[in-house]
Amino acid sequence: MPFLLAMDLPIGSQVPFMSNPQLPLDPIQLAVPTEVDDGNVESFDPVKRAVLLADTLPRLWCGTYKPFDGNPEVNVKLTLTSLTPMGQMVDLRGSMELGSVTTPVQGNLHAKSDQLDLIPLASPLIAGAEPGGVFLGLQAFSPSGWESPRLINTNDSGGGIGGRLALSSECAQPPLQPLW
Repeated sequence: MPFLLAMDLPIGSQVPFMSNPQLPLDPIQLAVPTEVDDGNVESFDPVKRAVLLADTLPRLWCGTYKPFDGNPEVNVKLTLTSLTPMGQMVDLRGSMELGSVTTPVQGNLHAKSDQLDLIPLASPLIAGAEPGGVFLGLQAFSPSGWESPRLINTNDSGGGIGGRLALSSECAQPPLQPLW
């Protein structure tokens, strides 16, 4: 009689077990611990890297923000005043100059993946960016993209549709002009 999976089985009945020959379940082999090569074990410690980043990360970043909506590119200066390691994260506090607007910022940098979120806290921001949004970076500080705090209409020129923030820790000093 064929055995159908959908049929009800009486209580207490037994179903025959057929083992897969490709997967032997030898209890002796299961009891032997698996040996791992030295090169295959991850020795990276993101907590220690967060402490290292908090100590060595540059405090001054310069670059540009280019809105996607056609507004002009603006110069950006990020000054980090406080870097605090918190587990695998580095808590960032400081200020950011977006063109003529200066805003306090706070954010997080993940020590293992280098993902960054940086939140400007001022209410009036530049065109193309509105309060409540966040700069998201997948490779630390550059490049980062603006994520709006709400759904936006790409046909509305007043709503910030995003932009690209490119920062570098090598801020070029303007050349000094002699007085004579």
